[in-house]
Amino acid sequence: MGLSASTPTVSVQTSSASDNQTASPPSGCPMHERKSQGCPVSGEPSGPTSDSKTYSVPAHQDRAYEYVECPITGTRASKENLDPSNLMPPPNQTPAPDQPFALSTAREESSIPRADSEKKWVYPSEQMFWNAMLRKGWKWKDEDISQKDMYNIIKIHNENNEQAWKEILKWEALHAAECPCGPSLIRFGGKAKQFSPRARIRSWMGYELPFDRHDWIVNRCGTEVRYVIDYYDGGEVNKDYQFTILDVRPALDSLSAVWDRMKVAWWRWTS
Repeated sequence: MGLSASTPTVSVQTSSASDNQTASPPSGCPMHERKSQGCPVSGEPSGPTSDSKTYSVPAHQDRAYEYVECPITGTRASKENLDPSNLMPPPNQTPAPDQPFALSTAREESSIPRADSEKKWVYPSEQMFWNAMLRKGWKWKDEDISQKDMYNIIKIHNENNEQAWKEILKWEALHAAECPCGPSLIRFGGKAKQFSPRARIRSWMGYELPFDRHDWIVNRCGTEVRYVIDYYDGGEVNKDYQFTILDVRPALDSLSAVWDRMKVAWWRWTS
């Protein structure tokens, strides 16, 4: 899903690499079942522009399911995973010229629904993450990094996103009546150097600044809601690849968000 070079390189105790495919079956897999949403609103934008409003899909999601393994056959949804126009894999899945070792191109399906789609967001492969770091100016020769480090980085990255979505769902539960189908993710963006007001205030009080920040735009059955996510270093990585402390909350973009944060603050204060 997201591609961020800000995730620290760490070593953790892992199981074998064969355990790294935990995604649900991709489209085209024999055991894949399409379930009808059965929801009267189905996440479509409401209002006078509902007939024309659609959400753009990032390029790296277009063919994502071709790189998600099928649990039954152990193969990918597409046998070749090649672009028919030039019989080459997508550029972001191609090894870099001076890459010191091979990296997996397998991708994992997230639990996060994608807006305007029956599909879910798909996380980047090790190779995609490596290429993204290079594009942002990182040089592998400057650090002692191994294949196992890349495996761990992907696991940490994916777990961070899963935890962030779980926190968003807690906030969205306040709106279950108006959006019975639940939210979906429209888009997201990293803002590592743009500290949120809350993070700055915390730093003035003596707390550390977050090492990363994301803004996620969520579709609440037709209403776009922005969430701010600050990522703080939580210390050692545990066996579930968690080390980040997340501060997730709706941005103060509307009266509804202000009211939600006031209610939750009151509940926390009085509990």
